[in-house]
Amino acid sequence: MLFNLQQFATMEGLSSQGTKLEYSEDGTKYNEIPGVKTIPEMGGSPQTIDVTDLASTRQKSIEGLQQSQSLAFQCVYQGDNFKTLAALSGNKKQYKWRVTFGDGTTATFTGSFVIKTDSFGTNAALSFTITITVSDGPDFAPASN
Repeated sequence: MLFNLQQFATMEGLSSQGTKLEYSEDGTKYNEIPGVKTIPEMGGSPQTIDVTDLASTRQKSIEGLQQSQSLAFQCVYQGDNFKTLAALSGNKKQYKWRVTFGDGTTATFTGSFVIKTDSFGTNAALSFTITITVSDGPDFAPASN
């Protein structure tokens, strides 16, 4: 019996290459958005709740709710990718979103979105930004090997 020892090795890091952004109306069939250039930070810092009392010698805090956030994804304008999203942008519908990293790890969240064109100049690629107002998530799921 042979073992693939690579699957037990510690990962030194993971390239962002191959990461993809997808959306779905109902969470069953996802549509990949081509031309994504940047993936923003995901996850928020928790708010703090002050629980200091008069007997305390230092301020005390406990973890509160995690802050929700807007996520901005920059994309290369490729015509159809912009046209498809422009038809849905600003409709306030809550879409299911999924970011999948190269190793299969996923981040899923729910939110509405708008798009805007980015500034551009001479000899530059046209790009646009998808800004998602997150209403739930993100929830992270490690890759299953």
